[in-house]
Amino acid sequence: MSKYGNVPTQIDGHVFHSKLEARRYQELKALQVGGLISELELQPRFNIEINGVHICRYFADFRYYDNERKETVVEDAKGMRTEVYKLKARLMKAIFNIEVEEP
Repeated sequence: MSKYGNVPTQIDGHVFHSKLEARRYQELKALQVGGLISELELQPRFNIEINGVHICRYFADFRYYDNERKETVVEDAKGMRTEVYKLKARLMKAIFNIEVEEP
């Protein structure tokens, strides 16, 4: 069992860290089939660098294009908002101007 009680869940050959993340994947898949979103990507990676110095990597849960909002969305399905996650989310906003969304 994981530190926060997450249960790894496998769907479509992908292993998700939690049931919450797996459930969100199923929702996003349905939205993509319905044409509301496109370009669904799992575990997109962002290299966070400041002044040419590598600070860390941030792995979001999902990235997709919202066809209604006409913008790319980065999401993280969080049951527990750790301090490290909060810091990385702030760095994403400061460096890439990306507001990490939590469904």
